[in-house]
Amino acid sequence: MSEDLFGNTTPAATGRGRGGGSLDADHDRLPLAVRMRPRTVDEILGQQHLLAPGAPLRRLATGEAAMSVFLWGPPGVGKTTIASVVSQTADARFVELSAVTAGVKEVRAVLEEARRDLARGVPTVLFVDEVHRFSKAQQDVLLPAVENRIVTLIAATTENPSFSVISPLLSRSLLLTLKPLTDDDIGTLIDRALVEQRGLGGRYALTADGRETLLRMAGGDARRALTFLEEAAAGASAEGSTSIDPATIERAVDVVAVRYDRDGDQHYDVISAYIKSMRGSDVQAALHYLARMLQAGEDPRFIARRLVIAASEDIGMADSSVLQTCVAAAQAVQLIGMPEARINLAHATVACAMAPKSDAAYQGLERASADVRAGRIGQVPPHLRDAHYASAKQLGHGVGYRHAHNSPHGVAEQAYLPDELADARYYEPTEHGREAAVAERLRVIEELLGRRR
Repeated sequence: MSEDLFGNTTPAATGRGRGGGSLDADHDRLPLAVRMRPRTVDEILGQQHLLAPGAPLRRLATGEAAMSVFLWGPPGVGKTTIASVVSQTADARFVELSAVTAGVKEVRAVLEEARRDLARGVPTVLFVDEVHRFSKAQQDVLLPAVENRIVTLIAATTENPSFSVISPLLSRSLLLTLKPLTDDDIGTLIDRALVEQRGLGGRYALTADGRETLLRMAGGDARRALTFLEEAAAGASAEGSTSIDPATIERAVDVVAVRYDRDGDQHYDVISAYIKSMRGSDVQAALHYLARMLQAGEDPRFIARRLVIAASEDIGMADSSVLQTCVAAAQAVQLIGMPEARINLAHATVACAMAPKSDAAYQGLERASADVRAGRIGQVPPHLRDAHYASAKQLGHGVGYRHAHNSPHGVAEQAYLPDELADARYYEPTEHGREAAVAERLRVIEELLGRRR
């Protein structure tokens, strides 16, 4: 089983009817997020850069172009919705596969059925969710079907496909980058859900403060906004009320309201305070700001990325193991998800705050980059150049190179930098934490290299 864009649980592969027709059954019992799914391209919110007249997504959704696409964007922006709209426009069978649960056998079965349907004149839109989780073997199976247009592939991913999708498959498809939904987009969706008959049918009134609370808690995720609204409406109804205010919403989603504007000053102020508290080694403050972000619905992946950056920017060689901790926390966020992943984020936050600090590696790169930008580059010394082709030695490449493993202490005295930069010094280790030992080792190495400070 897998969870689609709006939290609708579906089998690993579904294909009943056109446009995901199974969603029409028992419509009133479906979650609000599913009932409010856009039915036409004009109901799709956001992504105006892809929906303008003649833009690729509009041409695909209106049946003007037959192409396979990769939709790259954050959760809750409408990837499954786009695939469903395309299938309805093309009068095609809609099949959904989850890369988490579908194996090569399931992929082959779907493609074989698509071939039979195409022979009868019925095209297939194949939606693959979390395609970055597909193995190379699974992607190889898809390639001939995409190349021969047995299916129209619409693959969704929250990660850059350039790093997770095989080049032949990516080159035969169009990569479309979806932007996060704005508060205006989410507000429009909420307003629709309140008044339309397929939604709440005008039976509830959302206060202005309640609307702001809902937008903040949604965090740009359409599914989350509608789920919270539905639960709040159910809570109001249980209390015999038709008014939805912040208190109703907070009770429904079981979180505490925190003053935190996701797109405004509070967002940037809080993340700035979080980073600077870790840099300043104040673990109590760092955990406070982490809690504020989590309670406000901040994307945990955003927090994890900042931790990984801080581990190298602010701690570096003073304790290299902290980078491993932060990378592991970022992976745990992907594998486990919320709410449990908050524990991993707390672990990494404490590690960053308590570690000794050094930005020497970061500053070393900045100094080296400044030289490169200023044109201080020089030629690679001949003995270091590639010597693995026939005429290389005739050009002097590799001649005189001393192999480090054949030298005393594993350090070969020879020129490594271009002559113009022979005296350049970029990395200047501190005496903080484990970098103190690195500083001593660097002193010995430079003596072995014949350099004098």
